Amino acid sequence: MAASVPDDVHRDPAITDPEFYRVLWENEQVRVLEYRDLPGDETTAHDHPNSVLIALTGFQRRLSVGDQTRDVELPFGAAQWLPAQSHRGKNTGTTPTHTILVELKGDSGTAKPGAIGPDNLGSR
Repeated sequence: MAASVPDDVHRDPAITDPEFYRVLWENEQVRVLEYRDLPGDETTAHDHPNSVLIALTGFQRRLSVGDQTRDVELPFGAAQWLPAQSHRGKNTGTTPTHTILVELKGDSGTAKPGAIGPDNLGSR
């Protein structure tokens, strides 16, 4: 069961969804997360700073914040810039998802969260 975190504080995905996110390594500049899920799995609402996502498997998912949703798809091996954002997600594909997220810290990682994903992230 995911931890309950108030909506007005940073919602760390490694805390809100530890069954999906695992911290692999971090220092003062970056944090590296591994993400794994199965078809139909859903995350709770969480936040990401500016990040780079590397798709170790192709995936399809629905990202949501409030009443906004966006369906996204990335192929195996894609590397994608992700501006800071808040969302919850659901694996809408037929295969497991496996990704690596390199989250930036400090001034490099900050931007106004609230987007559900960049316009250039493989929308379907």
